Amino acid sequence: MFEIMLVEDDEKIRAIVGETLRKWQFRVHETTDFDRVLDQFNQVHPHLVLLDINLPVFDGYFWCQQIRSISKVPIIFLSSRNQNMDIIMAINMGGDDYVQKPFDLGVLVAKVNALLRRNYTYQEDSLALIHRELSVNLANSTAQYGKQTAELTRNEFIILQLLMRNIGKIVSRDDLMQALWIEEQFVDDNTLTVNVNRLRRKITLLGLDGYITTRKGMGYLIE
Repeated sequence: MFEIMLVEDDEKIRAIVGETLRKWQFRVHETTDFDRVLDQFNQVHPHLVLLDINLPVFDGYFWCQQIRSISKVPIIFLSSRNQNMDIIMAINMGGDDYVQKPFDLGVLVAKVNALLRRNYTYQEDSLALIHRELSVNLANSTAQYGKQTAELTRNEFIILQLLMRNIGKIVSRDDLMQALWIEEQFVDDNTLTVNVNRLRRKITLLGLDGYITTRKGMGYLIE
């Protein structure tokens, strides 16, 4: 049974979301002590975190950074904020998805199931993808070039994996966004750019510059 940590200070929303997820056979841990979110995370060891942005004391962005410093667990932000910058900030902080309130519970459950499926039940015959001496380990989401290794976020891993499965072919921005998010209405085009640029920097730091090529107005490719 998957463990989900729900960090939401609105009691009504917390109760409804918790009840819905339990009906889907998830084990839900509802946080009520918002001063000790990271401590509770370490106690629960959840498979996924649902994280509100507007929280007492410290906001969700702060707690996302704290969790990301020790874990790559999938994180879905829940927020009533609807500005593109909020979505971009959530992704930059390490969030995997963003659900705007008020939300449809069916959509939320679909996003939870998709993230869990991608992160914990993905099956692959090969353990690594290798091209131009860059190796992507499919088991632990790391990239290696020479003796240098970089940990990839969930989004970086999906982008690099999709590009490496299509060597020499342009992968459109739409295809990449569909691979990253379930519903494009929650995606700002800039969020993809942010993730690609962050991935490029990590590959460059490994010692391999210019690995991902941009084709303006079309997408990206690895040659």
